[in-house]
Amino acid sequence: MPKQKNVSRHIVLTSHPSSFGPKPIPIKWGAADPMERGPIVATLTQQTHRNVIGTHSGSYAIYRALAVASGALQSDHRADLTNTSPVARIGPHPSWFDAEKIVSLDPFGAIIGEVFPSYYEQGYDIRPTIAVTQAHINMPELQEAAAKGRLQIDGKIMKPGGDLVVTKAAIEPVWYLPGVAKRFNISEGDLRRALFEQTGGMFPELVTRSDLEVFLPPIGGVSVYIIGDVSAITDPSKPVAVRVHDECNGSDVFGSDICTCRPYLVHGIEVCVQTAQEGGVGIIIYCRKEGRALGEVTKFLVYNARKRQEGGDTANAYFARTECVAGVQDMRFQELMPDVLHWLGVTRIDRMVSMSNMKFNAITESGIEIGERIAIPEDLIPQDARVEIEAKKAAGYYTEGDVLDDTGLSEIKGRELVD
Repeated sequence: MPKQKNVSRHIVLTSHPSSFGPKPIPIKWGAADPMERGPIVATLTQQTHRNVIGTHSGSYAIYRALAVASGALQSDHRADLTNTSPVARIGPHPSWFDAEKIVSLDPFGAIIGEVFPSYYEQGYDIRPTIAVTQAHINMPELQEAAAKGRLQIDGKIMKPGGDLVVTKAAIEPVWYLPGVAKRFNISEGDLRRALFEQTGGMFPELVTRSDLEVFLPPIGGVSVYIIGDVSAITDPSKPVAVRVHDECNGSDVFGSDICTCRPYLVHGIEVCVQTAQEGGVGIIIYCRKEGRALGEVTKFLVYNARKRQEGGDTANAYFARTECVAGVQDMRFQELMPDVLHWLGVTRIDRMVSMSNMKFNAITESGIEIGERIAIPEDLIPQDARVEIEAKKAAGYYTEGDVLDDTGLSEIKGRELVD
């Protein structure tokens, strides 16, 4: 392990504004000029420069702390960002400069070296919150789709062997607290207090530093997979397909058949590939919100409760069992989800591969038009997931088929349900 350098052991508290030393760079969220907007400075080695609450990398900051404590990482390490710039150009778009369109990520997060060079020259340690790269992905279901003729091996988007060529982005959450509060129709003070109390007082600046309006929460971020030409996203003559998918590790990775998550994800990718091969573009938004943002432990407890309850697992008790354990049915709160679409420059979605009324409402209420809605094909629903899909349809998820009402006893024929 590298030997630690001699660094100051003096602890600088940031829980109250400093009356000495340099003042943090102000952040004017939504400003058109990046220099007027100001950079996000969150590195702990420059406490007096910090102008946000929280740190980079979300929950991974704890691993960084372990690396520093164990001597594996120098506490004052500064990232060398040579050749790390995005491989594809995204933006700027008009939505970047609207303080209400984007409140949960930094639209300049991928191009900080381009828009904030003078701050680097002054010694500020500014780090990206978005990275954009290219890769290949390969899933056996897509190979099967190609073998059956639903997808074409074109050598450009889908290569022999089933590899898909994608542009992908990783996005860390960056919350503009006044904007987040407005999105949820609550006061900023109530939001700050709840965040402070429900994180065990981890971030005292939430309640003591009203001058700091940006928060980097310790939660998972978003991955974006773009299939096809990125520039087609903003071309009104080309179709856009989108699948917004919330993480389900058990199904997405390990193929658990108790839910429709992996089958629907794969179907979404297939629709995106078809759209890209028609000259358009497909976008997969993958959000880290395991178990409806309740967490995997809660999710597994609910599985046990559903299967052990009197009468067995039933659609009419599906959400009730979750609420018994967690106190709430769902904590994903899709209100923040459309921000990534606005970052990409999406103004319309021709094919929305989703049955979720919550996602549909959040996207359309943010000003993005949705054309066709695509439900999961019946033959892709695992038998053990029938309870889940029927419960969701009865709760208001989009479907063109039959829906069981909340008693599970009668049928409501082919209608689109809303909240």
